[in-house]
Amino acid sequence: MSKVSFNYPKSPFFTVLSERVEAYFKENKINSTGNYRLFLKAIFLFLLFVTFYVLLLTIQPGWISVILCIGFGLNFAAIGFNIMHDGAHGSFSQKKWLNEICAYTLNIIGGSSFMWKIKHNIIHHSFVNIEEVDDDIDIQPWMRVSHGQRRYWFHKFQYFYWIILYGVTFLLWVLYLDYQKYFSRKIASYEINKISLKEHFIFWGSKLAYLFVYFIIPIYFVGFANWMIGYLIMSFVTGLTISVVFQLAHVIEDVEFPKLNDENKIDNEWAVHQVETTADFSTKNKFVTWYLGGLNFQVVHHLFPKVSHVHYPKLQKIVKETCDQFQVKYMEYKSVWAALRSHVRHLKVLGAK
Repeated sequence: MSKVSFNYPKSPFFTVLSERVEAYFKENKINSTGNYRLFLKAIFLFLLFVTFYVLLLTIQPGWISVILCIGFGLNFAAIGFNIMHDGAHGSFSQKKWLNEICAYTLNIIGGSSFMWKIKHNIIHHSFVNIEEVDDDIDIQPWMRVSHGQRRYWFHKFQYFYWIILYGVTFLLWVLYLDYQKYFSRKIASYEINKISLKEHFIFWGSKLAYLFVYFIIPIYFVGFANWMIGYLIMSFVTGLTISVVFQLAHVIEDVEFPKLNDENKIDNEWAVHQVETTADFSTKNKFVTWYLGGLNFQVVHHLFPKVSHVHYPKLQKIVKETCDQFQVKYMEYKSVWAALRSHVRHLKVLGAK
């Protein structure tokens, strides 16, 4: 992992783009981190989280409970998109301690902030769509998402079964993959050299708390069968939502899946690589932007990960104009459905040949 690098130095494209983005913040006299709107949204999502949890423990199981479980799953994903994601990138607030608290909301919903920062911030954001390096596109053998991956006979059906597979990813993540990474000390080809005593404690403490809060307490209040149905619904909705949002940004028809050259390098410049392996979608839809925490502006996010998502709509115009000036391929889908159709077509093509 440490030997992988980019073959070209920083280009004028990113130098000019960075200067323009910096000028935007200076001219408008605003910080690049979150603002009061983000703080209010975080409070709202947390209160919604508590409300869903309490209602599911107290309301008689039935169709209302099913709807609440779906809502709870969507709430889980929203917390990840809006609070955890900005916090983990250090962009939620100017206060480091508040960013850390926000990052650890992932532990509240079952994951590990420590593992995720390595997987996402270090690996994914550096080497997007690079096989055997970017752990986010390593769904082998279950799915084939790039031409360099091995094709199995069942991949010809992957454009049908993706819904089921994406739905179980959250369960797999919190109940197996975090532990696999912890004990193997490895994420894809990246070796985890050291885990501090603090992170050991947080990892095991939050995993035990997860079992207590989402397994033991609900089983006590609603019974095993009702808990099992509700937990599977909630987890499925969470997994499907999170997976689809990622796939619509990186696993679609027009994005690149570059290969490493013989020297274990990427034949591109970092910023250009980010743009060519990423796509925006549904950027005019305010609700989509609000719910996804700006992750429909993935190009902006990958170029400026330490900038809060509340600024992405304004920065997108700057990014598009600069890409056009330097003839860098910028991709955008007008709606969620347009991007989803592209994703399914991509899966169909890769499954067929």
